[in-house]
Amino acid sequence: MNVLTGRSARAWAGFAGAAVVLFAIAPLALSDFRLGLLAKYLCTAMVAVGICLAWGRGGLLTLGQGVFFGLGGYAMAMHLKIADAGPGNLPDFMQLYGTATELPWWWKPFENPAFALAATVLLPMAVAALLGLFIFRRRVKGAYFAILSQALAAALAIWLIGQQATTGGTNGLTDIQGFFGYSLDDPVNQRMVYFVIAAALLLLMAIARQLINSRYGELLVAVRDSEERVRFLGYDPANVKLVAYVVAAGMAGLAGALFVPAVGIISPALIGIVPSIEFVIGAAVGGRASLVGAVLGAVAVAWAKTALSEEFPAAWTYFQGLLFIVALAFLPGGLASLAVLVRRRRKAPPAQKTAAVPLGEAA
Repeated sequence: MNVLTGRSARAWAGFAGAAVVLFAIAPLALSDFRLGLLAKYLCTAMVAVGICLAWGRGGLLTLGQGVFFGLGGYAMAMHLKIADAGPGNLPDFMQLYGTATELPWWWKPFENPAFALAATVLLPMAVAALLGLFIFRRRVKGAYFAILSQALAAALAIWLIGQQATTGGTNGLTDIQGFFGYSLDDPVNQRMVYFVIAAALLLLMAIARQLINSRYGELLVAVRDSEERVRFLGYDPANVKLVAYVVAAGMAGLAGALFVPAVGIISPALIGIVPSIEFVIGAAVGGRASLVGAVLGAVAVAWAKTALSEEFPAAWTYFQGLLFIVALAFLPGGLASLAVLVRRRRKAPPAQKTAAVPLGEAA
C-alpha cells in the first residue's frame, strides 16, 4: 500500500511539475514563434502516448499511426476550410482547380462543428476498430502487423494525392485562417491553441497511465509476453490488443486535429510512411514503455529534426534512421531505461556486480 501511495504521489508531483513547465515557464521563456514550434512538438508527443500504450505495453509495433493522425487532421482542416470560405462558398483550393460547383457530399457533414470535432477522434477509432478486427482475429502480428500498418499509411497518402479536386492533392489543405471563430493570425489566439494542446497532452497521459495501471494494463502486458498463456486462461488476446490499438488511434487523431490550427496545414507529406516512422522513433528513443520517456523522446526528436535538418538537410534522414537502429539494438528500453539500469546496479549485491564484469577482466 505504501509503495502504491508513493507511486501515486510521484505521479501527481510529475503532473504538477509538467503543468508548471507547460503553462507557466514555457510561455514566459519562449517567443511566440518558439511556442508555436513547441505546440507542434507536443502534438507529436500525443501520438507517442498512444504508441507507448500499444507498442510499449502491448507489443504492437504501430508503424502506421500517420493514418489516424491524418484522419483527425483532415477532419479538422475540412471544417476550418469550410468556415474560412464562409456560408455558400467553396474552399479556396476548390475554386482554384475549378472542377467542383458545389461542396462534395462527403464534405457537407463537416460543416457542423460538433460533427467535425467528434470525427477527429471517433473516425480514427472506427477505422482502427475495423482494421483491428480483421488483423487481430486473423492473428496477424509481429513484422507482418508492422508492414501492414505501414502499407495503410502509404495507401492513404497516395489516395489523398490522387484526389486533388477534393483534398488538395499533394499540397493538402493549407492556409488555415481561423479556429472556431478565432483568427490564427492573432498571437493571443495562437497561444490559446498552445494551451489547448498542452492540456490535451496532459489529459492523454493521465488516461494512458490509468489504463496502464489498471487490470486491463496488466492483461495487455501479459498478452505481449505470452499470448498463448492468456488464451489458455480464458481471455481473448485479440480483444485486448484491439482496445489498445483503438485507443492509440484516437490519441493520434486528436493530435492530428490539434496539429492543424498549430501549424496551419495538413498534407499527405505529414501522414505517410516517413512521418509514421518518425512517430515511432521518438517513442523508441525516449523509452516506449515509459509514458514520460516516450513524450520527452518525441519532443526531443521533433526538436532535433527542426534544428538539425536546417543545418544538414541531406544528412538528417540518415541520422534519424541510425538513431532508430541504435535505440532498438543497444537500448531497447530507450533513454528512460538508463535510470532503471543505474538503480538496479546500485541495489545489486557485490557478488552480482562482480559477475557482471567481463570475463576477460575477471581473469
